[in-house]
Amino acid sequence: MTTQTSSIGTRSEAGSLAPQPRRAPKRTHWWSRIKPLRAAGPIIVLVLWQLTTMTGLVPPTVLPPPSEVFTTGWELWQTGELQIHLLISLQRIGYAVVLGVSIGLVLAILAGLWKVGDALIDPLMQMMRTVPVLALVPLFILWFGIGEPSKVLMIALAVVFPVYLNTYAGIRGVDRKLMEVGTIVHLSSMGRIRHIVLPGALPGFLTGLRMSLGVAWLILVISEQVNATEGIGYLMNNARLYLRTDVIVLGILIYALAGYLSDLLVRLIEKRALSWRQGLETV
Repeated sequence: MTTQTSSIGTRSEAGSLAPQPRRAPKRTHWWSRIKPLRAAGPIIVLVLWQLTTMTGLVPPTVLPPPSEVFTTGWELWQTGELQIHLLISLQRIGYAVVLGVSIGLVLAILAGLWKVGDALIDPLMQMMRTVPVLALVPLFILWFGIGEPSKVLMIALAVVFPVYLNTYAGIRGVDRKLMEVGTIVHLSSMGRIRHIVLPGALPGFLTGLRMSLGVAWLILVISEQVNATEGIGYLMNNARLYLRTDVIVLGILIYALAGYLSDLLVRLIEKRALSWRQGLETV
């Protein structure tokens, strides 16, 4: 009896000392990282909106209920009209963001890394960023006409400044001691830029990118209501002529949802690219 107890105890101790197989980390999808609480605010607003319109506190002619707006959206989707205008708007903002981000990034690198570039570029950018983009609309129409170039360039111009300012600040904020370490380990100039400056400026660039996307959607709303024949803005402007408030509200919701999704995309990129930074806010 004593022997059996001893042997059991021995096996138990051996089992506790043996290395336990490590479980593979459970894979989580990106949508599972979104906190359910973040969806509570929009849902509450939709419920209150529906109640105020159903009870007559707000006339449906002034603000249609969300159920009517969603029904209108589904009808436009079935006819294919909504997809056509949505794709045109996405195409405009895609071209403008690529162009504006590229220009802002190149200017920030030139101004942030070289004294001559800083002297030539930064004062000009600081002056131009105070000029409202909307004040340039008549000039853009005279220069580029009322077609696609004027709309894309107007959005791109608005995108340039947040990317430039935040990336420039990120480059200038790189710790000088890190540059000295790079010199000690005999990194070349390009090596210091690649391994120290650009990673240090990455948080600023991503912040500027998020701000740029928000500005881009704002300018898109305005540019698509200036002599446009396609796009969500045109759809809203056309609905105004027929007093279709449901279509106008639908366009506003599409802009809001697109802006939120683009911001969420950048935040996910930011979380993955800056996983080394402690204290990063969770998405």
